[in-house]
Amino acid sequence: MTIKTGSFLFKALLEMCELHSSKVVRGNVKRANARYLGSCGALEARRASLPLCHATPISIPSRSFINLAAPISTRRMEYTECRTLQYTPEQMYNVVATVAQYQHFVPWCKKSRVMKGRNSNIWAELEIGFPPMVERYTSEVTLIPNHQVRAVCTDGSLFSHLETIWRFGPGAKDQPDSCTVDFYVSFEFKSLLHSQLASVFFDEVVKQMVSAFELRAATLCRNQQEASLRRRST
Repeated sequence: MTIKTGSFLFKALLEMCELHSSKVVRGNVKRANARYLGSCGALEARRASLPLCHATPISIPSRSFINLAAPISTRRMEYTECRTLQYTPEQMYNVVATVAQYQHFVPWCKKSRVMKGRNSNIWAELEIGFPPMVERYTSEVTLIPNHQVRAVCTDGSLFSHLETIWRFGPGAKDQPDSCTVDFYVSFEFKSLLHSQLASVFFDEVVKQMVSAFELRAATLCRNQQEASLRRRST
C-alpha cells in the first residue's frame, strides 16, 4: 500500500542526503549494480562488530545523485557477504529462521508474521518502509535446519524480484562454537524511483540488515547465559 509517494520521496531524500551527502560529494560515482565481497577466510571474529571481506571497487563513469532523466527501467541488484561468527550454526540458523521475530530487530521491518506452513516450508508476510509509505509483501521461506534459509517474494507491489539465501557452516576446528555465515540477496524493484534510491544507499542498507542478525544472536546468547546463571544461583 502506497500513501503519498511524493511526500515519501521528499522525506527519504532529505534524511538520506543529510546522512550520506559527504560520501556522495567526494566520490560522485555511481556504484555498480552487483556488489560482491571476497570469499570468506579465517577472520578474527568478535560478537559486536566484525570486519567484512574486502571488495575490489569497480570504477564506473560519474553520474548524478538521482538522475530522473535516466531511461525508465528497473535494475536487479545483488549482494554477497561471508562472515565468521562466534556462534554455532544452530544459533545463527534459529535467528534467521524465526521470521515472526523480524519485526523486533530487522531495520525498517514494521510487522512480520507466519501465515501458513510448517517444518521445511512456510509463507510469511512482512511489512516494511518509512512512514508515510509502508509496503507489504509475502515470501515463501524454505528451511534446511541448521544449514540454510531461503526466502523468495511471491506477492507484493514493491518487488518484481526478491530472493535471500543464508547458509551456515562450521567454523574453524580450534573454535568449536563458531560458524561461517554466507549471505546472498538479489532484488529488483517495480518502481524506477525505488531503484534509483536503492542504487545510492544499497550497500549501507544491506550491511545494516546483516549486522542486525548478528546483534540479535548476541542478545539471545547473552540472555540465555544470564538465565542459566540465575538458575544455578537459586
